[in-house]
Amino acid sequence: MDFIIISGMSGAGKSKVASFLEDMGFYVVDNMPAPLMPRFAELCMAGQGKYDRVALVNDIRGGQTFDDFFDALAALDRMGCAHRILFVEASVETIIKRYKETRRMHPLANNGERTLAEAVALEKTDLAPVRQKAEYIIDTTALSTAKLRGELLRLFGDGRQEEAMTVNVTSFGFKHGIPIEADLVFDVRFLPNPYYITELRSLTGLDEPVRSFLFRYQQTLDFMAHLEDLLSFLLPLYVAEGKTALVIAVGCTGGHHRSVAITRALCEFIRQKGYSASENHRDMTRS
Repeated sequence: MDFIIISGMSGAGKSKVASFLEDMGFYVVDNMPAPLMPRFAELCMAGQGKYDRVALVNDIRGGQTFDDFFDALAALDRMGCAHRILFVEASVETIIKRYKETRRMHPLANNGERTLAEAVALEKTDLAPVRQKAEYIIDTTALSTAKLRGELLRLFGDGRQEEAMTVNVTSFGFKHGIPIEADLVFDVRFLPNPYYITELRSLTGLDEPVRSFLFRYQQTLDFMAHLEDLLSFLLPLYVAEGKTALVIAVGCTGGHHRSVAITRALCEFIRQKGYSASENHRDMTRS
C-alpha cells in the first residue's frame, strides 16, 4: 500500500498537492486527526487492494503540538504500514503574499491577536520536527502549477506521464450544437458524406462499410495524417502544462457517419500513443 502523509506550511499548497494526488489515483482525506490515522490504515490494509494508494493531510489545524502525530507514526510502524511524509513549504514572504491575496485568516492568527508574519513564523517553528522526519520536501515558492504537478508525478507516479491525462473523443452533429465541454473541435463536414449513399444511410460510422467508404478517399487519409501530427505535438504539452482531462469533439452534420468514424480512428491513435482515451458518440442515435 502506498501511504502518503501530507503536511507542511499553511498557504504553501497542500490542498493543491492533495488534488493532484487525487487525480493520480490516490484516495485523499484532508485534515485527518492524527489519532485516527492508525485506525484508518487498518481499514485500508483490510480493503483487499481497494485503498492501495492513500494520501492523508495532517497539519497545524490539528493542534499546535505534534505528540499525537508522532504517536500515530509509531503505531503505523508497529502495524507494518509503510508510510512516507511529504512536507510542503514556501518562503515566509510568499506565504504572507498568498494570504493577503486570498484574505483568509492564518490558523495560528488566534483571531487577530497575532500578526500574519508572527503566525507564519510560529507555524514554521512548530512544524520543524515534522519537516525533519519528511522523506520528501517540496518548496512551492517558485513552482508553477504545472511544475508542481510534474514534481508529484516524478515522485509518486508510475513513470508514465501519458497516464496523467485522460482524453475523451466525442462525435457530434453540428445541427444539435457543439459540446460545451469540448477543448478542441474539429469539423469533418468537408469529407464525402455517406448519407447520400442509399445502402449506407441507415448505418453509422461504427459500421465497416461506412468506414471503408470514408477511408478510401485521399482527403480522409490526409486529414487524419495532419490531425495525428497535431495531436502528437499537443498532447505532451498539455500533460506538461498540468492538464488532467482533455475533450476532443469531432463534428459532422448529423453526428451519424463521418464524425463517428473519425472519432473511433482518432481514439485508437491516441491509445496507441500511450494515453488513456475513451470515445463517445453523442448524437449517433438521434434523428
